[in-house]
Amino acid sequence: MSEDKTSKIRELNDKFRRTFEGGRVMLTAGVVALDLMTTVAIQQKVKAFDAFTADNDPHGEHDFGSFEHDGEKVFWKIDYYDRDLKFGSEDPSDPAQTTRVLTIMLAEEY
Repeated sequence: MSEDKTSKIRELNDKFRRTFEGGRVMLTAGVVALDLMTTVAIQQKVKAFDAFTADNDPHGEHDFGSFEHDGEKVFWKIDYYDRDLKFGSEDPSDPAQTTRVLTIMLAEEY
């Protein structure tokens, strides 16, 4: 993939993750089962996440992260679907043909 496309995907992913606007946000059953204050705190940590490294972001797209919250390991990831959410997006750098889905989960649910 070209550096221009990777840069555009990273920019779109960061904007979506920081605002939760421009896609769908999904919480797994394990996250939903936590108390409301914990769920909100986890969502805020996802929005603020910036600890990207070559190990957790090998393609430079800022599409995955993990952190600890109150002793729980939490993962988040962004997947790219077509506009109808039936297939993968043919071009995640093009927001006109891509729906981003951010999933927040407990590591034990992965």
